[in-house]
Amino acid sequence: MKKLTSLFITALLLLSGCGSVPLTGRKQILLVSDQEVLTSSLTQYSEYIKSAPLSTNATGKAMVVRVGKKIAAATEQYLKANGLSSELSNFAWEFNLVKDNQVNAFCMPGGKIVVYEGLLKLVSSDDELAVVVGHEVAHAVAKHSNERMSQQLMTQYGAQILTQALSNKSAAIQKAGSTIYGLGAQYGLTLPFSRKHESEADYMGLIFMTMAGYDPNVAITFWQKMSAGSGAAIPEFMSTHPSDATRIRDIQKILPELNKYRK
Repeated sequence: MKKLTSLFITALLLLSGCGSVPLTGRKQILLVSDQEVLTSSLTQYSEYIKSAPLSTNATGKAMVVRVGKKIAAATEQYLKANGLSSELSNFAWEFNLVKDNQVNAFCMPGGKIVVYEGLLKLVSSDDELAVVVGHEVAHAVAKHSNERMSQQLMTQYGAQILTQALSNKSAAIQKAGSTIYGLGAQYGLTLPFSRKHESEADYMGLIFMTMAGYDPNVAITFWQKMSAGSGAAIPEFMSTHPSDATRIRDIQKILPELNKYRK
């Protein structure tokens, strides 16, 4: 019992690392320092970019850099204007187009943006690319990677506490408890938080792209195109992303609010 109490107290102490997301104000638990996240992500990015086949499509590369720089500038402008200048040290922007047919893009913590050539086959304008780049930049600004790492830490501590609590029970009960905890953590915490992150990145990304001078209304037709090419959908409660229908409906609700962010 003393060990259980000690673990529980330790877990509670870990909860003391808190922050809030720019633009949304949502409170979040951040148990990992910005420097630790940036160091880790920079290592991963460096390893990836050394082996990634960079695109030779000059027009596509220029498009990615153009859109990326405008959204990065709008993001920094927002941070400066809202008393968050200290956050600027977390970003060293870089924009790359990779020769890969995946319809995808990502922005690592630190502002390392990568777009795959497969995505450019789907976008028909800078505005549509801005939908994706704004979304990915929003993940970095909102520190979603840090939050996910923090959730994993809490899940690990929760599993340790459960193991201690069931230590004098039969092996069958211990196994059942661990299985239930694992499912509960995944469907009750990890996946819902992932969907919350995606929806939050949609919202913030639309604001950033609007501030950069792009038209957020194209987000509807863009995600409709994405939906048409995504194939069979899995149940939303088992997905890390909101369903296409949910995403489009939520974006439609956001659009009227974006007028105040137009240049």
